[in-house]
Formats: sequence, structure tokens, C-alpha cells
Amino acid sequence: MKVIIDLCLVPIGVGISLSPYVAACEKVLMAAGLKISLHSYGTDIEGEWDEVFAAVKRCHEVVHEMGAPRITTTIKVGTRTDRLETMEGKVKSVQDKLLC
Repeated sequence: MKVIIDLCLVPIGVGISLSPYVAACEKVLMAAGLKISLHSYGTDIEGEWDEVFAAVKRCHEVVHEMGAPRITTTIKVGTRTDRLETMEGKVKSVQDKLLC
């Protein structure tokens, strides 16, 4: 099943700057071959359910390996069965309505 998620992974107990941890997670997602779109407070990810959630698990593993004793993660999940949906298609649908 195809899924689109919005992932916000926050390491706790590592100081103020989180960008090294975010970058490490982004590398995991890229290595998994998933379609991703980094934004200011998370990453949109598109792919097959099992592959996406395996990559999220790997992000947790990598960030813990970097020394984060705790991680809190927020995930929003969307699936459809009536048609194939993409991240770009969702954005385009709203942008088209703004032109009206």
C-alpha cells in the first residue's frame, strides 16, 4: 500500500542544534530510495508502507547511535485506495484552487 507521511523526529537530551540529527535521518531516507521533501519542521515521505516505516525505524536507530538518549516523533499518515496520490499532486490541487 502506498503511503504519504509527514515525519517530525526530535532527539531529546542532545543540546539545542538538531540539524546534525535531521541530516542523518535524511541520509537514511535517501538511502532507502524514498521520495522525500524536507520542510522547516519535518519531512514529507512517499512510498510503500513497509519501506517508509522501516526507514523511520532506521532513523530512530541512527539517531540513538549518535547519542540521543530519547526521541519523540510525530507522524501524520495518509493513504488512499481510490486513486494514486503523490505529494506533488496534493500540493498542485490546492495551488490550482488558489488560481480561481
